[in-house]
Amino acid sequence: MSIYRVIDKLEAYVREGTWMPLGYRIVSEERLIEFIEKMRATLPEEVGRAKVIATNKDRVIRDAQEKAQQIVSEAASAQQQLVDQSDIVRQARTTAEIILREAEEKARKVRAGADGYAAHVLAELEARLAAALGSVKKGQEALAPKPPPARGEAGGSLADAAAKSKRMAFDASHEAVELESV
Repeated sequence: MSIYRVIDKLEAYVREGTWMPLGYRIVSEERLIEFIEKMRATLPEEVGRAKVIATNKDRVIRDAQEKAQQIVSEAASAQQQLVDQSDIVRQARTTAEIILREAEEKARKVRAGADGYAAHVLAELEARLAAALGSVKKGQEALAPKPPPARGEAGGSLADAAAKSKRMAFDASHEAVELESV
């Protein structure tokens, strides 16, 4: 189960709580803790996906390095065969150096791209988790007992807290979308 599904269920559960005077809702503490535990259990799955991305990055880099080594080996073999012809030998050395530089440049670009992608995925995951945690904290704050508002102060309702929490989650997801487009 994804963390988003757990968050959606938590939100639905809070909305289904029994209304009390002054805009409070009654929800089960055990049920809230159950949702939090489900979110914690889901997190390693998301982190595992990031590890898979990092593992693929290493494999691509290894493949590029092996190909570069193969190209260098082929160039060295060709050089040995053409030792008697000095112009061809010089040309082979030049070609081998160019191929080696190109292979190293490709490996560098692949490594940089993989690192960038992994960083992007982890940043997006961090933003989503921060939004989820913010929603949970806002819900907990809204459910915490509060003293009655003093004269002249407006009392905040759970609906206000939920609206603020949704706004924070929307803003966080909007920032993640902007990160993706960069």
